[in-house]
Amino acid sequence: MARALYIHWPFCLAKCPYCDFNSHVRDSVDHDAWQAALLADMRHENEVAGGEALDSIFFGGGTPSLMPPALVETLLREAERLWGFAPGIEITLEGNPSSVEAANYAALASAGINRVSLGLQSLDDSALRFLGRLHNADEGLRALDVAQQRFARVSFDLIYALPGQTAEDWERELARALSFGTGHLSLYQLTIEPGTRFATMVRQNDFRPLDDDAAADLFDLTRRMTAAAGLPAYEISNHARPGEESRHNLTYWRYHDYCGIGPGAHGRRGGMATVRHKKPENWLGAVSDKGNGLAEERPLSQGDQASEALLMGLRLREGIDPVALARRFGFDAAELIDQDKAEFYLRQKLLWQEAGRLGVTEAGMALLDGLLSELVCADLVAT
Repeated sequence: MARALYIHWPFCLAKCPYCDFNSHVRDSVDHDAWQAALLADMRHENEVAGGEALDSIFFGGGTPSLMPPALVETLLREAERLWGFAPGIEITLEGNPSSVEAANYAALASAGINRVSLGLQSLDDSALRFLGRLHNADEGLRALDVAQQRFARVSFDLIYALPGQTAEDWERELARALSFGTGHLSLYQLTIEPGTRFATMVRQNDFRPLDDDAAADLFDLTRRMTAAAGLPAYEISNHARPGEESRHNLTYWRYHDYCGIGPGAHGRRGGMATVRHKKPENWLGAVSDKGNGLAEERPLSQGDQASEALLMGLRLREGIDPVALARRFGFDAAELIDQDKAEFYLRQKLLWQEAGRLGVTEAGMALLDGLLSELVCADLVAT
């Protein structure tokens, strides 16, 4: 039974060199048709994953902050009718920091949105140009100011460890970010993923990525500054005041069920991995033909689920309960975690163990990817 609902709105405001939604730019959208299709997709998910009140709803995708507020209100009203809302439900909207979208915030707040997550990405114009963003720093900060006036809870993200970025540069930018007083920050290191524009730029010697030691120093600086400001890291890249952690993201990291609707949306529910058709027209066609936008509904083995739960849970400061996870997926705890490796990393103070829980220490978080590859039993997914 799902605790969370993800609603994917695929359309972008304009062609964006940073994301993969260029093919989803539209001059106009038939909102009545989209409303009917999203409602049908939602009802299908409720039929297979209903029965538990929703803790969170997240509107993400291309430019969901340009969704008509009446559509948002209709979707929320139907979600509440189908599932019911848990007390204090978190309803988040993902927004780009443009003045056009900020003008929609008051109406979206009235429609039921109570939290916004802004993709600022940098407070420096040259960095924003490098990242391929369409807004400048001033426009982003104006959107943040409007968001803070309209919503009780606001988060924004920044990207650091940019080429040539020094500790002094990042300390100054992060201090400024913390001064705005939001209760949540997502702070991501720039990573060069294969097949991306950045990978091509590196291959063509357009820039040189920051070296690993310098990036590690910035990671340590980030953890110290956010903790001192009262927003400690509760996940490797996410920082919040106690009580303002993202409920929706915690659903993913604690490996609870969630439903995804709309083009390209992923979900996990009832031991199944779900994927919706990514292309809007294909998704609409699927909903018309069979009442939902599913492109794939794949059963996950117990080993697959246990492995995903471990990889997600160890990202969290709270760590995992290996015995509880083993019981949940039908294993012995020793079959989930390589005990010899765990003992070794406990002695190295890269892991902690307390009251039956196992987690990654501050020192270990900087090495998380390597730790996970060694800790999670290699043959787990084969079971």
